[in-house]
This record gives sequence, C-alpha cells and structure tokens, in this order.
Amino acid sequence: MAAIPHHLLYEFAKAALIKIFAFPYATVCDMYCNGGADTDKWGDAQIGRYIGIDASAPAVSDAARELWENTWKHFTTEFIELNPSAEDFETQLQEKGIQADMVCCMQNLQLCFETEEHAKRLLNNVSSLLKPGGYFLGIIPDSSTIWTKYQKNVEASHNKGLKTVPNSIRSENYTITFEIEEEKFPFFGKKYQLKFANEAMFENHCLVHFPSLMRLAREVGLEYVEIQNLTEFYDDNRTQFAPMLGNCGASLVDPRGKLVARSYDILGLYSTFVFQKPDPDAIPPIVTPDLNDADDAHEEERLWRQQAAVDDGRRSQADVIPLDPDQKGILGPGPADLRL
Repeated sequence: MAAIPHHLLYEFAKAALIKIFAFPYATVCDMYCNGGADTDKWGDAQIGRYIGIDASAPAVSDAARELWENTWKHFTTEFIELNPSAEDFETQLQEKGIQADMVCCMQNLQLCFETEEHAKRLLNNVSSLLKPGGYFLGIIPDSSTIWTKYQKNVEASHNKGLKTVPNSIRSENYTITFEIEEEKFPFFGKKYQLKFANEAMFENHCLVHFPSLMRLAREVGLEYVEIQNLTEFYDDNRTQFAPMLGNCGASLVDPRGKLVARSYDILGLYSTFVFQKPDPDAIPPIVTPDLNDADDAHEEERLWRQQAAVDDGRRSQADVIPLDPDQKGILGPGPADLRL
C-alpha cells in the first residue's frame, strides 16, 4: 500500500527538524513519544540518550521496551509512563535527575491548549527537564493559517448575506471542522477536527494561540526563538532538504525541488516552534537572535493587536503591520498571504 502524502510530509518535517537541532551524544526527552516512533530519526543524529514519556500505557508498554532493549543501538533508551502535563511530574521524575539537551513534542502539544492551566503545566514540566541552554522544539498546527482560512469563509458568507456562520474549511486535501461556530478566536479551548482526503479517521486538535504560548513559555523560563510555518521552513532549507523529500516519492516536489500545490497545502497547516532555556554562563552564538523580554513583549503585543483586529471584524490592509523580511519566520507564523 502506497504511503499517504500527509504522512510522508509530516515524517519528513520531523526528520528535518531533528537533523537541524540534534547533535552527537545529546540527551533527548520526547514528550508524547508514541512508543518511540521517532527513535530511528534521533539515532541517525547519533544522540547518546533517548527518554520517551507518554501518558498512554500502550505507548510505553513492556513490548515497546523489549523491542528497543533487544535491538542494537548506539544510544540508551528509557520509556516512562507519565502524563507530560501532570501536576506531580517533577516529583515523579526527581530521582531520575534528567537534564536534557533537547525536549521535543512532535505531536499533541496542541491538546494541552484546552485550558491555560493545562498548557502552563506542560511548559513548566518541559523547563524542569531542560539543562541551561537546552531547546524545546517540535511541530504544532499553524493556528494563524487555519484561523485566517476560516475567517475568509466567514467573510464570504457575510458578503453573500448568509445568516449562518460556516464551521468548516475544505480543500482537495483535507476538511477542518470546528466544534463550535464562532467568529472569535478564544485563547484556549478552540477545538476542531482534521480529516485528510482518502482517510476515514479524523484527528482532534485545539488551536494554539501563539501570543499565549509565548507568554506562558516566558513565565516558566523559556525564551522564544522561532515559530515558522513548514512551507517557509522548507523553502529556507530547500537546498538541504529537497533531495530528502524528493526521495519520499508520491510527487511531493517538482523537478526543481519546489513544493507542488498539494504539498504546500498540507505543510501549510503546520509550524515548527523553538524555545530555549537561557544559560547565564554562555555567550549566545552570533546566529541566534538576542530576543530579550522587551523584544518578546513588542512582538507579543503586535500579534495580539492583529488578532484583535481579526476577531472584531475590523481587519483591513492598514491593520496588518508589515513584516521585516530579515526576520522571516520569527514574526510570521503562516504563509505570507495568510498571516494575521
């Protein structure tokens, strides 16, 4: 059976992100590890230790442990059955003394955005695992892109004089259906279902309000580095990753290595995110932006104002503050024509 395009694209995105950030002998903690589904990718990066944490018993079952213990590998593995957003997370892991170079969350971070308390607990637990200078990274749905697509549907309905507000977004590749019909983007608890074409099952998600994610991360000691839509992430690294994606088959890129329309549509639903735990004893690399609290506050205020304009139905070309092209990706989740 041929691999489904959105699965190939998502696996590619995870592999690419790992390839950029992982380094030999690193200690990696994988939140919502799904039975260590990405250990091969981390193994290719020659890490030294992998710790998989998941609340689901099957994901860290004895069978999974036995599989990895009986498979030759150059790094150690450990699986822990524990909810990554549990209140007693730090207490339960205190004896293990985990100090990770990287904590990743390649899926399910968005489920923690049902409530602010839930999201903050997860981020606090991430911070407790990271050593100074360590990174928290992963992939989340690009709520900026998704919500802007939805707003266009709402605007079209109003222009047609329709009294009902649509609760879905449709393309040739997927359907997104919101649980509640509403025109405002709540900071937490905005649930939706994502169903890809030719698949019977759907995925449950919550929109992630990016300014709130930045604020909560800062409150637990994590500095914002970047949120970047996967289409821009690919374009910025196309020279390195075009052959990698081309080898996946399924005609995901054209002969020049550019994303075909289907790939662009699917990848555009997701963003990478990167935060860092400050190391007071380290000198920041030249390539890393020096984002102090004032910078974060300015950016957060900008995103809040843009979101408020959309929510209030007052969005016009003048409401959208131009993006600095030299900071592509850092300030603009979502493709350029769909940014809030």
